[in-house]
Amino acid sequence: MHTDTERKFKDKLYEQFARIGKSLSNPHRLEILELLAEGERCVEDIAEITGTSIANASQHLGVLRASRMVEIRRIGNNIYYRLADEKVFYLLQSLRALGETRFAEIDRITRDYLKDRTSLRAVTAGELADELMNGNVILLDVRPVEEFQEGHIQGALSMPMETIENHLNHLPKNREIVAYCRGPYCVLSDHVVAYLNAQGYSASRLSDGYPEWKWRGFPVEIEEKGSMHNCKIRHADIRQEGDMR
Repeated sequence: MHTDTERKFKDKLYEQFARIGKSLSNPHRLEILELLAEGERCVEDIAEITGTSIANASQHLGVLRASRMVEIRRIGNNIYYRLADEKVFYLLQSLRALGETRFAEIDRITRDYLKDRTSLRAVTAGELADELMNGNVILLDVRPVEEFQEGHIQGALSMPMETIENHLNHLPKNREIVAYCRGPYCVLSDHVVAYLNAQGYSASRLSDGYPEWKWRGFPVEIEEKGSMHNCKIRHADIRQEGDMR
C-alpha cells in the first residue's frame, strides 16, 4: 500500500510529465514543432505558414516554452524560436509513428490527400546519401529560398516549386533528379517530381524531408544563419502564456 509520502511523490512526478503532454495536445503546437525542426523561425513566419494570427502563434509558443520544448535566441531587436534539443524532434517522430500505427484515420487522410503519391518513386535518406556520394543525382530543394538559406542538404540546388519551369533548360535529362521539401507530409516535392516526370525527366522524391535528414546527422549547409528574417520582439512573444489549450 502506498504511503502518503509515496503518493505525493508520484503525484508531483507525473504532474511534471503531464506538462509535456499538455504542450502537445494542440494540433497547431504540433505543427509549430514540426516547423521548428527545420530550423529557427520568428513568430511572424510561424503565424504565416501555420495559418494562425501572430497573437495565437505567440500564445502557442509561450506554452511550448513553458514546457521546455522550445528555446529562444535574441539578436538585437530580433527573436528566434528553435527546438530545445534533438530529444524534442525524436519525440515528434515517435508521436507520428505511433499515430500512423494506431489511427486508421491518419492513413485514410494521407491516402485521400496524397493519392497521386503512389505513382511517384521515392528514395530513403540512406539511399540518397549513397547516390550523392557517388555523384549520381541532381538534388533539388523545392522549399522557398528563405528556408533553403536557413539550412539545406549539402549539395542541393535551390529550386522552389513555382520556379521549376524556368529552370528546365538547366536540368539534364540523362541524370536522375531527387526533390525534397519539409517532411513526409509536404507535397511540394510531389508536385515537382510529377511535373518533371511528365516533361521526360527521371525524378524521385525523398521519402522524408530536410528535418529528418538534418537530425539524423547527414551533412547540411547553412548560408545565412539568423539573417533571413526581420523579426521584431513583441510582448506577446516573450511572456509565458499559461493556459492556452
